Amino acid sequence: MRLTALVRPLCALVFATALNGCALFDKQPPQPARKAGPYAAIPLTGMSDSIQHWRNRYGDKYAKYSDDQIVQIADNVLLYQRDNGGWVENRDPSRILNAEEIQAITAEKGNETGSFDNRNVYSQVEYLSAVYLQTGDTRYRDAAQRGIDYTLKMQHKSCGGWPHTVPGTERYHPFVTMADEVTSGVLRTLRKISDGSEPFGWTSPSTRRASAAALEKGDACVLRLQVRQNGKLAGWAGQYDPVTLEPAMGRTFELASMVSQESVEMVRYLMGIPDPSPEQIAAIEGAIDWFNRSAITGWKIETFKIDPPIKYEYHTASTDRRLVQDANAPRMWARFYDIKDNSVVLANRDSVRVKQYSEITHERRTGYGWYGLWPEKLLSVDYPAWQARMQAKK
Repeated sequence: MRLTALVRPLCALVFATALNGCALFDKQPPQPARKAGPYAAIPLTGMSDSIQHWRNRYGDKYAKYSDDQIVQIADNVLLYQRDNGGWVENRDPSRILNAEEIQAITAEKGNETGSFDNRNVYSQVEYLSAVYLQTGDTRYRDAAQRGIDYTLKMQHKSCGGWPHTVPGTERYHPFVTMADEVTSGVLRTLRKISDGSEPFGWTSPSTRRASAAALEKGDACVLRLQVRQNGKLAGWAGQYDPVTLEPAMGRTFELASMVSQESVEMVRYLMGIPDPSPEQIAAIEGAIDWFNRSAITGWKIETFKIDPPIKYEYHTASTDRRLVQDANAPRMWARFYDIKDNSVVLANRDSVRVKQYSEITHERRTGYGWYGLWPEKLLSVDYPAWQARMQAKK
């Protein structure tokens, strides 16, 4: 009886420990003490895309907090956070809100919708973590933890990437999304968390282990979804069907294709891995080769004024654009390339592919970047620096 009495609690302890991910050893790292300030400014760089989208739609003529008013901004981030730990995209946390606005936002907290679009969720998590390190206010730490838990929960089981929006209202919202740094941005943040890099030194061992597991699965997803053209590694699509894992259409004018801008950010993510695997190195080299052979020379986008300006739902256009020949123009890239033959992909909101830039409507010509210089800095600066870094490791 004595032996049984000793063994049973021990077995129960071992079993409970296994179920809880070795919780006995999940000791919380040292936490910052509560501080009253003054506090150093924290730029809203991570949330700048969402902020800009807000201002494009509603203007920027409103009272705002400055970057050093980190408590007030962080309190807004807390206010915008949904009860499930996520955030809806395209809000400006620097806005000074009135009582009526605070009441309306509070009433929405039970809404389940959250979005990783426009560098959302992981940017709030990082901001709150940075504010916690300065203030020691555990409200910000706990909210960041809920954001991390939400992020881990939303990872696609089928592949390891992340959706645009959950639950979605648009057809493409559930897709595995590379656009707007959805998957690459989440993975970059999870790498910091799993390493305990700042501002995530406060995270527990169990959170770091869970983040590392999600990171491993996500990294495998990135390699799996890279497009091959005639057996050669190329770029990535903006989004993929979560069941078939085939490139899929985003918004109605974003046909299934490879996206140069999103592929640049994916390569930057891969180049940021301290010790990339041979497969990750091959992915980088394949994408770099694709950028080089996809460059367009002898043409440029020319912008010219129109009067009066035309107001559209999401922007007001006082200019127009045209594609013109120029032998001295710097090389540029199309935003979209055909997955099979690498031709430029252009379309209007009716999802009909067109051959010429002039066939794009004025609203889409001025409200969307169909051509750009996105890979230039990657090719001329970032890639050579990465090559030198890899060479130094040998």
